[in-house]
Amino acid sequence: MATLKTLRDRRKSVQSTQKITLAMKMVAGAKLRRAQEHVEAGRPYAHQMRQILRDLAVSAQALESPQPLLTGTGKTDTHLILVATSDRGLCGPFNSSIVRYTRKLISSSQDEGQVVKLFCIGRKGKDMLSREFGQLIVESFTEIGFPRLRFHDAQHIADSVLQMYEDGLFDICTIVYNHFKSAISQEVTTQQIIPVKVEPLEKKTTDVQTVKAIYEYEPDEETILGKLLPQNVVVQIYDALLENAASEQGARMTAMDSASRNAGDIIRKLTLTYNRTRQAHITRELIEIISGAEALS
Repeated sequence: MATLKTLRDRRKSVQSTQKITLAMKMVAGAKLRRAQEHVEAGRPYAHQMRQILRDLAVSAQALESPQPLLTGTGKTDTHLILVATSDRGLCGPFNSSIVRYTRKLISSSQDEGQVVKLFCIGRKGKDMLSREFGQLIVESFTEIGFPRLRFHDAQHIADSVLQMYEDGLFDICTIVYNHFKSAISQEVTTQQIIPVKVEPLEKKTTDVQTVKAIYEYEPDEETILGKLLPQNVVVQIYDALLENAASEQGARMTAMDSASRNAGDIIRKLTLTYNRTRQAHITRELIEIISGAEALS
């Protein structure tokens, strides 16, 4: 049976841990509110960027010079996977879920005969993947978004990715990140950013004709695409990083709340055990005193 001093020390240790987890929960909650505001402000811009590219892609086939970021290289031999994780832990299954999905994506790509390369954003993803796929990691960035996420961070990453694409180091680029739904719900999401994945237009078979606006672009579509396609890579990476930042804080707040509740349960159990042990010691001492008094009488 544990001594009273051992129980007191352990209870004090758990109480100190609970103070830390409660403080981290409050900090994550404050950061989550700001990150959620940034996500909600950035989503319409990223969505509209994809919509503009979808409209421009209709006439892309008629362009004199092809746009590699839109049409691709014509092959799918090399697949670059951008794995966006965090630099810090204590955020529940946030990083492990992304890494687990990345492992499945690597396996499926290799089964199709593709050469896989990894571009790690965040220390946790790099550390976890380097144990098994260290030879596949070609580039990594850490401390992204510290102390706060800026568009310049996404620009720096996109410049590196675009340079690799111009050098012919890959044919397809996909980013893996957590899409923020709520503080307790994040969904692992993949998005192909190079070449731009444009959904084909569905043909209407009904007699009802849909009237669609006709846009005239100035300058011409080729010039717009030449400027817009590299910018789209930056925007989509920035949008993914914003989603990841909000998901990380939501996962950390949930994890710290659960840890605080568990610490409270442990403290209650230790307190109960301490009181029972203390009462047993008092009872034993009373029995010894009474027995000694009866022996002397």
